[in-house]
Amino acid sequence: MTKRQFPKDFLWGSASAAYHFEGAFDKDGKGLTVQDVTPDGARGRITDGPTSDNLKLGAANFYENYKEDIKLFAEMGFKAFRTSISWARIFPNGDDKEPNEKGLQFYDNVIDELLKYGIEPVITLAHYETPLALAEKYNGWMSREVIDHFVNYAVTVFERYKNKVKYWLTFNEINAILETPFIAGGIKTPEDELSPSDLYQAAHHQLVASALVTKKAKEINPDFLVGCMISQKGVYPLRPHPADGVQEMKKKQELDFFTHVHARGEYPSYIKRVFEENNIKLDITKEDRKILKEYPVDYISVSYYRSVCTTALEGEEYEDVRDVSEDTFTIKEVENPYLETSQWGWQIDPVGLRIALNEMYDKYELPIFIVENGLGAHDTLVQGKDGELTVHDDYRIHYLQEHLKQTYEAMLDGVDIIGFLSWAAMDVVSTTEGSIDKRYGLIYIDLQEDGTGTLQRYKKDSFYWYKNVIETSGASLWVD
Repeated sequence: MTKRQFPKDFLWGSASAAYHFEGAFDKDGKGLTVQDVTPDGARGRITDGPTSDNLKLGAANFYENYKEDIKLFAEMGFKAFRTSISWARIFPNGDDKEPNEKGLQFYDNVIDELLKYGIEPVITLAHYETPLALAEKYNGWMSREVIDHFVNYAVTVFERYKNKVKYWLTFNEINAILETPFIAGGIKTPEDELSPSDLYQAAHHQLVASALVTKKAKEINPDFLVGCMISQKGVYPLRPHPADGVQEMKKKQELDFFTHVHARGEYPSYIKRVFEENNIKLDITKEDRKILKEYPVDYISVSYYRSVCTTALEGEEYEDVRDVSEDTFTIKEVENPYLETSQWGWQIDPVGLRIALNEMYDKYELPIFIVENGLGAHDTLVQGKDGELTVHDDYRIHYLQEHLKQTYEAMLDGVDIIGFLSWAAMDVVSTTEGSIDKRYGLIYIDLQEDGTGTLQRYKKDSFYWYKNVIETSGASLWVD
């Protein structure tokens, strides 16, 4: 690394997921997924089928517009683009005997288009898109039987794209199954009826599936690089009180658990106490332990958006502290009084990214790929100086700029970082809220909350800013 410039082989780019921007939910033989029946977001109602108020069904219509969109990615100078393959486009019911050729051909076309512009495809196998039929037939990942169906799906796409794709991710934000079991695990049992044992058992099935898929990947193409994907966040004690420090330790262990199993191939020692105190009992076979141990991942990938504090305060002492917890039974999270907060209540902490990257690398000594980082905000389409419509999103530029500077600092610290993929390339329907009002993209999509809009693409100010960052290998980050 030269001074204030990222390495030449650093993978700059952006990310999305099939359900976020493809649309065409019922086209060319695709089956339904859990996303097609959750119009209100990750913890909202589950419908009996697709409904007109589900913006994800049409999304940005990347399915029809992929050539034009990838051309825009190339204009920004992307070196990599992360997307997912929708399992239900390949196996409409998840457990079909034969794959859907039209689905495979679509991803052939997308990957070929990326490669045409020299953009490295980074493919997620499962990005909150469990086929709905598996949720209904097996209760999703609660069933061990789903492992074999996932492996069969993975082998199918590995064989198909073995000479085109190098970077693979097994499960998007695998730790999210503890928070949103239907979206992340296709588990139809209502959340309030699920025990910690249920959630960790389903998580165990995904961990075993991830290791088995890694095994198959290496058999099909030894040059494949297979990674895990974790939802990461910074963690601090609210007070310099030992009791808050203990809560910080527990929260970090909770976040590390999935990474540890992927990277070390075994359950960490601290999880035994967690399981005992929460009466968590799992079915873990000798074969499970063997496959986990023999097939760890090649790299760790993360999403990072925010940080939280932890505290042992309770009762009246706790009344003035804002609780920001999302988990149902794990260590509570509270607001940090020193940080700014986004329009959606997430606290902005670029330095927390540097700390988290250092901590992960110190523990696991595996390359790290930042595959999601960005700011969800209300955007307003306005007329720019050249007469073209645009979005003046200085707030997004500032957010990304500060996180990239801290990424650079982490690399100077010695952390091996593969690349940085912003979230998202274009505006997508938010997973959490099921809303388009919370926009993340560098490209504005004319889609409104009531479902109206032309789906026209408009370049935001951040589009041109990121283009310059990539052109200068990051040097422009330090130019006023």
